[in-house]
Amino acid sequence: MHENEISRAVVDGALTVHRALGPGLLESVYELALAYELAQRGLTVERQVPISIEYQGVPLGEGFRADLIVEGKVLLELKSVEHLTPLHRKQIQTYLRLTGLKLGLLLNFGAALMKNGIVRCVNGL
Repeated sequence: MHENEISRAVVDGALTVHRALGPGLLESVYELALAYELAQRGLTVERQVPISIEYQGVPLGEGFRADLIVEGKVLLELKSVEHLTPLHRKQIQTYLRLTGLKLGLLLNFGAALMKNGIVRCVNGL
């Protein structure tokens, strides 16, 4: 599957989860529900994937954990906040750069309307 196809499936799955659960729950609840929803659609989903960081050629170990990686190609960073900030956008851009993945989606389940809580981020395009 191409990143854009995965992205469409993820957005559709996020809308389904948000419609069912509504805003205001913990991020971890949405992570579980979205992982389940995407797996039901036949997608491979990894949760809390450790990402190593390297500094000046020296591996420093686990630097962060990606909330979800779908099909090994699309990184998902989930939030459950009233408003996304520039820091949230910088965070996912950094994660994409460190992993080498090309596409990431920042999904804010705290938004009143899920469509207003979706930010598409690209790396190296």
